[in-house]
Order: sequence, then structure tokens, then C-alpha cells
Amino acid sequence: MTPRRRRLWLVVGIVAGVGLAAVVALKAFDNNLTYFYDPSQVVAGQVPVGRVFRIGGMVTRGSVERSPGSLEVRFVITDFAHSVPVRYTGLLPDLFREGQGIIAHGRMNGGEFVADEVLAKHDEKYMPPEVAKSLKNNPATAERPQ
Repeated sequence: MTPRRRRLWLVVGIVAGVGLAAVVALKAFDNNLTYFYDPSQVVAGQVPVGRVFRIGGMVTRGSVERSPGSLEVRFVITDFAHSVPVRYTGLLPDLFREGQGIIAHGRMNGGEFVADEVLAKHDEKYMPPEVAKSLKNNPATAERPQ
């Protein structure tokens, strides 16, 4: 094999290695992305099956149910057009309460969202940007006071 051909194979090998590394890195990056969906998108079936995602909305008044003797909590979140039941086992944030905006991280299990983490807004005027946008874009919230 001539030196020129050896260099060509070396360059081809390096380019193939860099390309393979880029594909692996992009695949790992895609697997770690967590997308946000509102309850209307979840009900419409626009969420990925079996994947972890975030869902946000307002906690429906009167929907919080705590299981006695355990840390399991069930509640319903809504964007005022559609609602999704949520189940969470763990300690809720101190600011979690009915009528507040939240974001939950987890996956769908049947018709119920099983949350790994629940985040609540931190003051009276703040709302997570994704929740505010989904509520603003929803025509059913136009008649509701904010």
C-alpha cells in the first residue's frame, strides 16, 4: 500500500469515527430532552408513548386526594379546556395547593400521569412560562379571570 493510499484510509477512518461519535452524541441528547405538554395535548394523544415529559397547568380545586398513611397524592391538572389526573408519591412543595400553577415531570400510565417530581410556582404573580403560554393560547381561558 502506498503512503498516499494509507493517508486516504486514515482520513476516511477519522471522518467515519467523528460521524459515528456525532450520531451517538445526538441520540444521547435526544433521549435526555424533556418536552412540555399541556393537558389538551395529552388528551389529544400528542405525547410520546413511554417517554418522560413535563405537563403543566392549574391544580383543579377540590381534586387533591391524599392516601392515609402514605405519601401518595392524586390530583387533577387542567388548562381549563381539558384535565389530566396525576398521581405522585413523595413530598409536595410547600407552595403546592389547589388553584395554583404547577409543572409535573413523569410519564403517562394508561389515562393517568405518574409524576416523579412536582414543581409549584414560587409567588402570587409568577407562573411557569410554558403554563402561561398554554393557558393564554387556550380559548377556554379567555373568559376566566387570571
